[in-house]
Amino acid sequence: MASSKNNTMFFLFLLVTLLIGSSSAQLSTSFYSKSCPKLYQTVKSTVQSAIQKETRMGASLLRLFFHDCFVNGCDGSLLLDDTSSFTGEKRAAPNVNSVRGFEVIDNIKSAVEKACPGVVSCADILAVTARDSVVILGGPNWNVKLGRRDARTASQGAANSSIPAPTFNLNRLISSFSAVGLSTKDMVALSGAHTIGQARCTTFRARIYNETNNIDSSFARTKQNSCPRNSGSGDNNLAPLDLQTPSKFDNNYFKNLVNKKGLLHSDQQLFNGGSADSIVRSYINNPSSFNSDFVTAMIKMGDIRPLTGSNGEIRKNCRRRN
Repeated sequence: MASSKNNTMFFLFLLVTLLIGSSSAQLSTSFYSKSCPKLYQTVKSTVQSAIQKETRMGASLLRLFFHDCFVNGCDGSLLLDDTSSFTGEKRAAPNVNSVRGFEVIDNIKSAVEKACPGVVSCADILAVTARDSVVILGGPNWNVKLGRRDARTASQGAANSSIPAPTFNLNRLISSFSAVGLSTKDMVALSGAHTIGQARCTTFRARIYNETNNIDSSFARTKQNSCPRNSGSGDNNLAPLDLQTPSKFDNNYFKNLVNKKGLLHSDQQLFNGGSADSIVRSYINNPSSFNSDFVTAMIKMGDIRPLTGSNGEIRKNCRRRN
């Protein structure tokens, strides 16, 4: 009897310990309320300044968060520079000559370090910066969950395999998002981030020259004017992902899809006779539904495998490990 009672007490103790450990590892919207009360105003002022200098930067900063979270979770690994003894993710195929805004993150980190040294992770800075970029460009607001720590490692291989490509069809898109715990609705909502920003000719060349059934012909011809057929010519020429309001966060991106004017192959796959069509139509008819689902999906994406507690570190410089 005594042995049975002791075993019961032991398992209760173990359960309580696990629950405490689990709760302490959860992200919180008030994580820095005492340790860095000026965090939000510090970040937003720097983001605001960057977007005033170049509107496109808002989309670039939002994209950094996507590309970070899809590779082993939201851990700031994308920000690490390569060294002679370390290979990061910046030169992975989806990132090289594509992701940008690292200098803005540097500026934000410097400002935050002045306000509260050694407290806020680079991973959390990416999360707040993404939210602020959306809000500044006219999109919805939300309370960002914080408490992530920074990775000491990175994976170029995982970046190559985990980040959805602009050539993906609908099934591959659904599978990529499902692999990180995001639903088809989450995927369509998050793809709505393409309501802002621009893409390089290399990412849509094949679509405007080779696709015929699901692309508006006049739209294709217009894009061909700035994106030559031959690879190596005009590769980095830019075109807006949303041809109507590329600097405003709204639902026009989805309206373009219905008119077969999605810039990327992966964009148009969301409205091409498949399971995502009804979601696209709902976002056209109800913009507030898009905003609400986008916020839900952003929060879910921010929950992907964060480092918390004693895992990882708080980097002093986002580009290198301490």
